[in-house]
Order: sequence, then C-alpha cells, then structure tokens
Amino acid sequence: MQTYLTTEQLATRIHYDVRTIRDRLKDSVLLEGTHYIRPFGGRKLLFIWEAIERDITNFSMGRSPIIPMARGGVAHG
Repeated sequence: MQTYLTTEQLATRIHYDVRTIRDRLKDSVLLEGTHYIRPFGGRKLLFIWEAIERDITNFSMGRSPIIPMARGGVAHG
C-alpha cells in the first residue's frame, strides 16, 4: 500500500519549504507518475512517500537516479 502526502505533509517530512518543492523539485527531481500523481486529473498533487524515500536513500548512497525516457527506456543520470 502506498502512502500519499500533500505538499505540506511532504515538506514537513523532508524539511523543505513548500515553495521549494513546488518551484524547484517538482518536475525536475520529483516526477509525475513516479513521485507524485494528480488525482482525477485535477490541480492537487499527492506525493508517493515510498518512491521519494527510495530515491532519497539511493541518491545519498551514491547510486545514480534512473531517469525515465519518452519511449520507455531509462537513463542512469
């Protein structure tokens, strides 16, 4: 089961400002479909805690992030 967080809840967990998440992390580090969803196609964002926690841990351990590509492949960045 996945844990969905609002932007405010995520900010509290990772100790970042809400605006930093929206302006700097969303769509550059946190990717739609991987790290967050837009329920029912609306404007509200729900972040998937398990995916974010996994990628924070991998990055801090020196593992390169996996970047999804348009045709289904991945790039190791």
